[in-house]
Amino acid sequence: MSTAPAARRGIGLAALRGLLARPLASYYLLVSSAGLLLVIGLTMVFSATSVKAYATDGNPFALIGRQALYALVGLLGFWIAQRLPGRTFRVLGFPFMVLSFAALALLDTLLALKAFHLLAAPRLGPVFADALWLHIGPVQVQPAEFAKLSLVLWAADVLARKGAAVVHWRALTRPLFLAVAALFVLIGYNDFGSLVVLLGLFVGMLWAAGVRGRVFGGMAVLAGLGLAALLALPGKSGYRLERLTSYLSVGGACDPNDCYQANQARYALADGGWFGVGLGDASLKWGWLPAGENDFIFAIIGEELGVVGCTVVLVLLGVFAYTGLRIARRVADPFRRLAAAGAMSWLIVQAVINLGGVVGLLPITGVPLPFISDGGSALVVTLVAVGMLASFARTEPDAARALHARPPARWARLLWAPLPPIGDDTGPAPRPGGAARRPPAARAGSGSPRRERAGARTGRGRSGPGGERRDRR
Repeated sequence: MSTAPAARRGIGLAALRGLLARPLASYYLLVSSAGLLLVIGLTMVFSATSVKAYATDGNPFALIGRQALYALVGLLGFWIAQRLPGRTFRVLGFPFMVLSFAALALLDTLLALKAFHLLAAPRLGPVFADALWLHIGPVQVQPAEFAKLSLVLWAADVLARKGAAVVHWRALTRPLFLAVAALFVLIGYNDFGSLVVLLGLFVGMLWAAGVRGRVFGGMAVLAGLGLAALLALPGKSGYRLERLTSYLSVGGACDPNDCYQANQARYALADGGWFGVGLGDASLKWGWLPAGENDFIFAIIGEELGVVGCTVVLVLLGVFAYTGLRIARRVADPFRRLAAAGAMSWLIVQAVINLGGVVGLLPITGVPLPFISDGGSALVVTLVAVGMLASFARTEPDAARALHARPPARWARLLWAPLPPIGDDTGPAPRPGGAARRPPAARAGSGSPRRERAGARTGRGRSGPGGERRDRR
């Protein structure tokens, strides 16, 4: 009798392994988990904003209509991105970085000129700067969100070019560290939360590329000094230090005004219990919890859906994270591997920071919860990143062979996605202002055995799907 449950567990695990071994398992896991999170997000945004929308506009659907429009734009971006080949993403990295630098520099410049009373309003023609956003006519964008995707694409291209040379500090200094340091300065000027997310993204990509531990030690010292300087900045930016001290004081001698948002989030989670008070019945969204539809939407989920609802969201986020890292391990070429690792580092770090701030494990930094929080720029960029990962998932060796063996109908390929290439189709992207550098494989034999053994941690010394061994970089 005692062996029956063990046998059933063994059968269940075998069935799960069989499902995960299917050629397109990564693609379907990615799309299904992201789609379910998007549906939950739109539902909870409507629940969290309906009261405020009705009070201000007389229409409870006013704010959710705007978020649904952003979701449609993001789904269009997903559809386009999952159709693109890997080489296109590689080519787009540098121009995207240039545009991100320009937008961030314009935002910071207008805000600085207004702060020093050199401008009556932070406006330049049709462009208006407002805290973290640029208003260009009727369009509102958050440059820091687009900078995350830009950094993923550009840094993956640079690291893939350098190959085994990433083990040396000097090879990383130009242009990677200099450009990233400038990007951190532009974003950290007024968006500390996005700065921390970018730092986690960059560290994740360097780890996936196989960078030595001593480099991380040096980065930790520099990052610590930089973050300490930002926390100690006087004036309006002093709110960063106030948030840190409030976090350290929660439950103790904390000013009720400073800890108000954090305390209200805990009350919401406590009121929800196991099964919640019911969808749409949260009390704290009636003006008691600031940013309940944005940074603190997880607290609304906890109050309305309880522990069960929170667990569903966490499980879906876990499945999404597992699938993204699985794609990073299974794709064949270095650029896709590094871009997938960077995108997942960004989304995982952002989710952890948001959830940690809501439940009180981390200071409040003001970053949205991926797929769930209200916000147009964040949702659009996240869905485009999911489209990029979906494109990579279809190029896994087993997936590409399966699609070529039994290709979908022609109309399906035209409407959804073309057949993926078999093998590496990225190659080195053209270098801005010069010819492409020879890949490390072309210089084989010129380095030491230790250097040749260095490579991306996600693919080192492992066999790819179908028994194909990946090249060591």
